Amino acid sequence: MSNESYDHLKFNTIAQHGGQSIDTHSKARAVPIYQTTSYGFENIDHAASLFQMQEEGYIYSRNANPTNRVLEKRMAELEGGADAFAVSSGQSAITIALLTLAKIGDEIITTNALYGGTYTLFAETFKRFGVTVRFVDGRNLSEVTKAINEKTKAIYTETIGNPGLQIADIKAVSKVAHDHGLPLIVDSTFTTPYLQQPIAFGADIVVHSTTKFIGGHGTSIGGIIVDAGKFDWANGRFPEFTIPVPALNHRSYLELNTESAFIAKARFDLGQNLGMSLSPFNGWLFIQGLESLPLRMKQHVENAKQIAGFLDEHELVTWVNYPGLVGNEQYELANTYLPRGAGSIFTFGVKGGLEAAKTFIQSVKLLSHVANVGDSKSLVIHPASTTHSRLSSDEQRITGVTPEQIRISVGLEDVQDIKADIHQALVASREAKLTEQS
Repeated sequence: MSNESYDHLKFNTIAQHGGQSIDTHSKARAVPIYQTTSYGFENIDHAASLFQMQEEGYIYSRNANPTNRVLEKRMAELEGGADAFAVSSGQSAITIALLTLAKIGDEIITTNALYGGTYTLFAETFKRFGVTVRFVDGRNLSEVTKAINEKTKAIYTETIGNPGLQIADIKAVSKVAHDHGLPLIVDSTFTTPYLQQPIAFGADIVVHSTTKFIGGHGTSIGGIIVDAGKFDWANGRFPEFTIPVPALNHRSYLELNTESAFIAKARFDLGQNLGMSLSPFNGWLFIQGLESLPLRMKQHVENAKQIAGFLDEHELVTWVNYPGLVGNEQYELANTYLPRGAGSIFTFGVKGGLEAAKTFIQSVKLLSHVANVGDSKSLVIHPASTTHSRLSSDEQRITGVTPEQIRISVGLEDVQDIKADIHQALVASREAKLTEQS
């Protein structure tokens, strides 16, 4: 039965049914994989109507696909948004979301506690598009405000910074953004809609790397953009939403779809022209991931709490940065924004510094040393030499990276097995250090 007959479904139900009706042709219960490039037109008028976006339908899978459309609708429902656009990766989602708003000469403001790939995208790649990105301390609202000028098009942040784990005060930052007629864009990859719905706190656009927890099994690359559908694009800062477009039968994007104007522009402008389309097979896998997301996230968080507590008391660990730990400087902020738990990704420092941290990584057996997070399996990495290695030491420090730091993404294995593997790797790091000193 379609969820369309209900007005207020709960999260777990939406994760199973959102955006889907039983297939009208085959009556398939599961979402079919529409592995096709193109779709037939009924006649010349029907084709013209679709191309001018006068009616809904499908033309070419570069801009829309029925399988991916279920994913988009389901994610929009889970986030409390109006619509969504699924793309080829998390980086694609960030790029399309921001460049839908900013062009040559424009500026974006971002908090500086970012994933290394995003930092590089902003600091280097966006320059090639003529877009300036200003990095600020998101905890200092006056610094955020001072960075705003007439060229600013958006403010960007992560729900939980990677790997510094700085929790965004979305209410406060969104107020600054809205007071200046700007949208707030939030990367919610670490939290997923299960742990936090940024739109409820004032975000206007939410992006995810669906590669991570939403897929959940390390099998597929993808991303998604969710539009809250609440921002006033006609406030004077965004004429590209109000100016008529010949391809839209001389209508503007706001005239085309007032509530989802942003997603419409993202999809049929950059999304279509740059070809950052999501494979329908990957879209189908992400739908499967959403169906188990509530159960997985609950266990991810429970395991992370236990591992963080274990490390916090371990003699070979100098510090643990997990906002869910009592005594962490962000504990109260975590209770406000993440009442279901502070996620399952955190960092810790290995006693003995850089070389001990490297030895720890080399010594894990059950845990996997890979450049990913949000997998059902536990993963570890040394950010300073990998994900953030392109940054200078000062840039690493700003983003929350230190030489002795290990980032762990706690998986769904038995927690005792995770503890045992971590312990033996820590012991190996100490023995290597002692051998080096002798």
